[in-house]
Amino acid sequence: MSTATAVPTSAGRGPVTELFLGGGRARRVTWLLVGLLVLFSAVRVISGQQALTSSSTFGAALLLAVPLLLVALGGLFAERAGVVNIGLEGMMILGTWGAGWAGYQWGWVGALAGGALFGALGGLVHAVATVTFGVDHVVSGVAINILAAGVVRFLSELLYTDNAAGGGVTQSPPLSSSPPRLSLPVLSSGPDLLGDLESRHWFLVSDLAGLLRGVSNEVGVLTVLAVLMVPAAYLVLWRTAFGLRLRSCGENPAAADSLGVPVYRLKYIAVVISGMLAGLGGVFLVFIANIYREGQTNGRGFIGLAALIFGNWRPGGLAAGAGLFGFADALQLRSRTAVVALLLLVAVILVGVAIWQATRRRYVQAVIAVAFGAAALAGFLTIDQLPPGIVSFTPHLTTLLVLSLASQRLRPPKADGLVYRRGEH
Repeated sequence: MSTATAVPTSAGRGPVTELFLGGGRARRVTWLLVGLLVLFSAVRVISGQQALTSSSTFGAALLLAVPLLLVALGGLFAERAGVVNIGLEGMMILGTWGAGWAGYQWGWVGALAGGALFGALGGLVHAVATVTFGVDHVVSGVAINILAAGVVRFLSELLYTDNAAGGGVTQSPPLSSSPPRLSLPVLSSGPDLLGDLESRHWFLVSDLAGLLRGVSNEVGVLTVLAVLMVPAAYLVLWRTAFGLRLRSCGENPAAADSLGVPVYRLKYIAVVISGMLAGLGGVFLVFIANIYREGQTNGRGFIGLAALIFGNWRPGGLAAGAGLFGFADALQLRSRTAVVALLLLVAVILVGVAIWQATRRRYVQAVIAVAFGAAALAGFLTIDQLPPGIVSFTPHLTTLLVLSLASQRLRPPKADGLVYRRGEH
């Protein structure tokens, strides 16, 4: 006789708290966000770089964060099922080509369908290699990244040789239509109150106005839907029987198999969903440029994977990571001089890390953080403008810095990356 035991949730853990912290306190997230806004405002005032918190920067950050968000969500589904998906970059490349090819023929709806289909095909190849044939997950992912670049070049040579719009085989003709856009009625209609507050450059008030104006004015409908996929992914993975079974495949597939869970089928479904979401991330890159270009992803698939790791394989955490990397990308596009102000921001954060490490009696780590913080402060005081090559590399440097700071508290699924064979475990 077996007894079913309900697992109680901890006090104060509501759905929103679980989404962002995985069981922590929502109050800590609120204070963290407020503290970051105050810190950014202080850095803006000290450095005089108004682009740091301008509405145009925040609007561009939202636009550039969405592809990273979708790629990270794709990685979440695959890795929660126990399949490491290094091939997100390749699936994103396939999605950009599918969106460009279908978009110039059937508009933005065709671009969505084409990008999702091509990305899902890349996910299917990865699933066949890793789940059915037991190929090492990293090897399969790297192979897909290499294969995808070659496949799209071959298809472009085949179909774009007579590209009348110019660009030859390295790009598609422009999309025949663009997705609809909207503005939030309360924040963006009538007199531009937020714009007026932003232009006054007041401490904190103008920064908050810039943030609200940037994320509410002329936002794509599909951008809003993509952001809503974060709570949707949480509800599917943590609040449904399907999600419970899928996550069990990434924690203990042998135990799940013994309970009748179709492990192989769920791994296939998860990896195909992963490829589809990565492909949709490529679609949004095509929407930004209104055209497909070779090399359009520029490593964003890997940055999306970094956002997933930074977020500790949780939907809210990866959304924060995507937002951070999107902001770094937007800032380097908006202003080369404003990137220098990030050195002051990094210096302050590293001093905070040093103090935190010292309170935990980790003096070596504290000294290292102080040393790098001093170097960042010296760079801010002595550098007027960074070389263009370093500025364009800002998102990647941000990725390395964030992962180095967050690597100590990561908890991936226990069976992530392990090849499962029924009866061998």
